[in-house]
Amino acid sequence: MRPRGWVLVVAAVFAVLQLANITGRDTPDTKNYLSYALSLSGGSKRGVAAATIDYVCASQASTARRGQSVHVVHFHRPDPTDRVTAECRQREWGHVEPRLAAGQTGGHTVPYLEERFMRIFEARPGYPAFLVPFVLAFGATWGLWAAGVVIACAGGVLAFLILRTLSVPVPLALTGQALYYVLPSGTTAMRPMTEGLLMALTLAAVWGCALVLRAGRARAGLALVAGSLLALFAVKHSQALFLGLCLAAAGALVALRRYRRGRPPGRDVLAIAAVGLSGAVLTLVLARLLHYPTVSDSLQDLLTGHFARPDRPDPWPEFWQLQGNFWVEWLRRQAWEPLFAAALGAGAWGALRRGGVAGVFLVAAAFTGFLTQAGHPDINIWGGRLIVLAWLLPVVGVPLLLGPVVRGRVALPAQGHADRARASH
Repeated sequence: MRPRGWVLVVAAVFAVLQLANITGRDTPDTKNYLSYALSLSGGSKRGVAAATIDYVCASQASTARRGQSVHVVHFHRPDPTDRVTAECRQREWGHVEPRLAAGQTGGHTVPYLEERFMRIFEARPGYPAFLVPFVLAFGATWGLWAAGVVIACAGGVLAFLILRTLSVPVPLALTGQALYYVLPSGTTAMRPMTEGLLMALTLAAVWGCALVLRAGRARAGLALVAGSLLALFAVKHSQALFLGLCLAAAGALVALRRYRRGRPPGRDVLAIAAVGLSGAVLTLVLARLLHYPTVSDSLQDLLTGHFARPDRPDPWPEFWQLQGNFWVEWLRRQAWEPLFAAALGAGAWGALRRGGVAGVFLVAAAFTGFLTQAGHPDINIWGGRLIVLAWLLPVVGVPLLLGPVVRGRVALPAQGHADRARASH
């Protein structure tokens, strides 16, 4: 079978496994993105609210039914679906109905919370726009599931393409694709939130860097990096800012290191850095012109419990204190369960030792996960979804690290023109 066939097989296996959980993947943010997508589809505000609440309550009822069926005390009780659905509907409409009656009907999202909080989601049209054809074709439940499968499978395929561009043999490139699916990156990508699309677009940018640096396709690679940054702005503009800054910083570090060694910085490296910096500057300009929520709004949202309490008069000292407390606790938990830290270490080693300059840009892209987490120092946000971009480092870096080991122990077929040329000699 050709490599593309194996890529499709791995993606298909992952997709079939996802049939085990059609519902129960949603988070509190899902209803905001779903209502946005349904609104873009042309529904009325009340109709969108009804469809969104139906989805949320059906998901909660399904989760409650499955949980009760394996509860050692309650498994013999009657099916809780009707009760949980009724309680959920009452609770959700209790949030939405008064705000609709008060005239909070602007924008595309259903008013679950204060307008200042909902503006955060109004500034993220990219993911809801992506959902529109899926919810129109399959409805809310199957549409969100199908969109998650497409996004998650695309992320794995992009990991494969990055590794192949870095001259990794097909078996190890497929390993990278599989790692994307089995690590928390795959689980998070299947959740109806922006993170899956963020990871896919970030991987697309890394692939663009690899095309520039290793495949000699500068124009296509730079266009891919620029397009990814532009798409990221539509999905979540903070990620476009972080990725642009990190790519620019990585390029500057590589250029500085080469300069100190008496070597030219490299036109390709400077070009990627320039595209990244331009993307970051353009993000700041567009966000200001479009009146997107500012850093101050984000701080107040964090410290007031989504604006449920009065604004903090001076939020920065509290934020830095919370920041210190968060990372101390985070490090303590990593020492307790060091899988993430070990995976990051192995991935970084593989990226920097075997990935060359492209590996530096991979590390920079993965670092955006830490920046996102630092912007929201909350230890309890859905199992580390904010830092999930850091998992891209072991997804690509571990296969790079294993390359010499596998080549030394297993006779692998030559892959690509460069490998075949070496094999002929």
